[in-house]
Amino acid sequence: MMLRMMILRRFLALAVLALVAAGGRAALAQQNPDFYVVNNSGRVITEIYVSSSSSQNWGQDQLGQNVLNSGMQFPIRPPRDGTCVFDIRVVYSNGTAEERRRVNTCNISQVVFGTAGPVARAPSAAPPLPQGPNPNFRLVNRSGRAITEVYVSPSRDRNWGPDRLGRGVLGAGQSMIVTLPRDGTCVFDVRVVYDNGTATERRQVNTCDITEMTFP
Repeated sequence: MMLRMMILRRFLALAVLALVAAGGRAALAQQNPDFYVVNNSGRVITEIYVSSSSSQNWGQDQLGQNVLNSGMQFPIRPPRDGTCVFDIRVVYSNGTAEERRRVNTCNISQVVFGTAGPVARAPSAAPPLPQGPNPNFRLVNRSGRAITEVYVSPSRDRNWGPDRLGRGVLGAGQSMIVTLPRDGTCVFDVRVVYDNGTATERRQVNTCDITEMTFP
């Protein structure tokens, strides 16, 4: 009888330990360190490094062969191992660098370069929807050449306006989000210029009816 009681107590103790361990793993899994690096600097970001603040090295460049043009964002998905505090370093096309140290990415959704810094995660309640139809679209470069200039203007305008790439380029196979004002305008002209100086245009495009525009 005594032996049976000892075995039962040991079994219960092991069961409790297993439950505690499972609870710990679940708590770690609930920590979400994912975030976006947002480039509002007016310059092109050519390298992004993200490492745990406890690490002594930056690790590999998260962008690889890509670049992050001003006005765009890039997703960072660190391992979900319970680590939340990271150092972030970006390098611009002119060789200068900017860093954010000891950022708790489990508490934010964006780390912005070119403004004040990290942006807190939005509350669970959904934000109010923008008014008017949505003219935004993704421009995809399938041309096999680099796009060096992008212009988008309402078809009623007589000029193209500013180059939306600035000093950046859109490499072959890359894409960018074209953000337009929601003022009821849907019909736009789009012009891209390639690295060899040739250009392609699309006229009278109702961008409220599309989500993606591919060149060529």
